[in-house]
Amino acid sequence: MSRLGKLPIKLNAGVQATVQEGEMTFKGPKGEFRLKLDANVEVTVTPSEVTVALRNKEEKNAAAVWGLMWSLIKNAVEGVGVGFTRKLEINGVGYRAAVSGNNLNMSLGFSHPIEFKLPAGVSATVADNVITLSGIDKALVGEMAAQIRKIRRPEPYKGKGVKYAEEIIRRKAGKATVKGAK
Repeated sequence: MSRLGKLPIKLNAGVQATVQEGEMTFKGPKGEFRLKLDANVEVTVTPSEVTVALRNKEEKNAAAVWGLMWSLIKNAVEGVGVGFTRKLEINGVGYRAAVSGNNLNMSLGFSHPIEFKLPAGVSATVADNVITLSGIDKALVGEMAAQIRKIRRPEPYKGKGVKYAEEIIRRKAGKATVKGAK
């Protein structure tokens, strides 16, 4: 059984949740988010909290779906209330980024600039070679951060590339330090 699924989810101030026909709608200060519910899960909404329960405990993956839906609902409540952010750092000589409208323009050492189109629901800001992505959908913000990092992964010798702000790059010694520099 899901340990988290048993816990009620507290609704933040200004966040409203409604359930209609297998779909849940969340409204808050950051925007509106819709979530399709699984058929094995029953959701009860009160003005201050949301409770998730199983309909059929005999189903094979019922407990896993229960925990998953609990987690998705919790993320949706946090997303419309506070929002999610993901920070990426750009390291390297001449590496830079700028935001123009809904596009992220980056120079990452290639022969051409890279134009990354951001989807609706994700916004970006750039300050001091740090890209900050923000939005109400945790999965979408994380996926966009992963796709941007994938364009130029950090390399282990000089650490050049795009990395997550909290990521630690294990550095390797070059040939000169291995053989003994003269």
